[in-house]
Amino acid sequence: MKKILTTLLILSFGLGVFAYTPKTKVSKFRNPFGKKDYRTKEIQYIYEVQKDDLKYKRDKRLLGREDSGYMTVEEYEKRSEYKDPSTFEVQTPKIEKPSDFKYVPQPLFKIVKYNDPPGGVELQLGRKLFFNRQVNGQGVTSPDLTKLVYPAIYYYNDSGSVGADLFVIPLDQKENNMNKILKANTSHREENPILSTDKAIDNYAIYRTLTPVDFNADGTKLLAKEKIGSGEDGIWETRIYIYDFKTKKSYDLSAVRDAISYYWKEYANLNLIEKRWDIRPLGFDAGYPDRVVVQGYAYTGEKPVFLGTWSVDCYGENSKLVSFDKDFNPKISMNGLKLQKDGVQQYQVVVTEEKFLKKQDKVVAKQKKSADKKEIKQINEDYKYELKELTADYKDKYRDNKALQKFAGSTEGTELEEMYHNYQVEQTEKDIKKLEKKIERTQKSIDKKEQKIQKYEDKTQAIIDLMLEDEQNSDDGAEPQIDFPQD
Repeated sequence: MKKILTTLLILSFGLGVFAYTPKTKVSKFRNPFGKKDYRTKEIQYIYEVQKDDLKYKRDKRLLGREDSGYMTVEEYEKRSEYKDPSTFEVQTPKIEKPSDFKYVPQPLFKIVKYNDPPGGVELQLGRKLFFNRQVNGQGVTSPDLTKLVYPAIYYYNDSGSVGADLFVIPLDQKENNMNKILKANTSHREENPILSTDKAIDNYAIYRTLTPVDFNADGTKLLAKEKIGSGEDGIWETRIYIYDFKTKKSYDLSAVRDAISYYWKEYANLNLIEKRWDIRPLGFDAGYPDRVVVQGYAYTGEKPVFLGTWSVDCYGENSKLVSFDKDFNPKISMNGLKLQKDGVQQYQVVVTEEKFLKKQDKVVAKQKKSADKKEIKQINEDYKYELKELTADYKDKYRDNKALQKFAGSTEGTELEEMYHNYQVEQTEKDIKKLEKKIERTQKSIDKKEQKIQKYEDKTQAIIDLMLEDEQNSDDGAEPQIDFPQD
């Protein structure tokens, strides 16, 4: 037993010494690049990078089907660029039904005259102005339904003052008359206002508001009034203006106030500057379309004192007295238009419309889901096709590089170039033959499908011919017999 153990120790020691001889050390040396050279590794690395790029593009297309944050900085900045509000599409406004409501009445509208009764148009501001800091007043539509003018009222909290602008919204001429007004939206308004008040905030609680009074008969001029006063002691004065849409100019008609003040000072020895008085613009004179009619009142007691009916031309150059009769009713043309509520839709109509919209929404959702599935399928198919092409290209490059290494091990110089060139020509011919065989197989598959389709068409036509023949026989009194062709 001891002899056996001693023998094993001697053998193991001898093998260990042999393993560390210089010869064995050389045999254990390995090239740090392995069996593949740097070119092979480069081809493989490029292939892996391009494959990852394809996958990234595929995932990006899948996530980009709907709005998400999966985008680059450049894409985000591009989508965040300014868009012209005038290009936004506006839908007909509707009252949304809360989830816990079964029925919400939908209002009906009709188009009526804006300045009816004459001079009765006033702003309705309320507490909403103080909370929102801005409200839009009632708009007036021109007689030809090409534009709508509305006032924007601003509240400045620091001074408790109010300012205003008049803006124009061009109406969409493709819609009907009702939708032209319903779809008028502030996003489509012209950038600059046609009239503006002074917006100085040096006086506490002062307000200056603008209100459209009416258009003239052809819609080329707009009459507007500016009320100036204080939130603590009421209205101070009313000024009137004409805006000419042809010349893009506005005219101050304050001359009529001067005429009224001058008349009562000269002929009645009444200094209106010491009194609180004002004018009320009624509109355009029906008999003289280029003149504006106003009425004056003095608030000197319990009842206002009538100061007469006056008129002034559209340029504020010629003012004259019309009548001192307080019962006199001047003829005023009412040209501007507006929308007015005309009841609500019937309950059954609203319910039926909601049911129809729900069905329509389901159909749209189903179509969207189907289209989404097709898009996902197309994206995956594109990815598989591109990956297949990329893999085929990688295999060709790998094959060519392997052949080049083989040639380089046996020759060099011009002989190597000639051998590699001949290899490429031979390989290209093989690839062409392979491609021709693939095209031939594809063509055979297409021919088979066309033959199958033609076969089904022939069967269908045969059945139709038999049915027509049987119909003719049945008209003659014979019993119909149909023998369908067998496959």
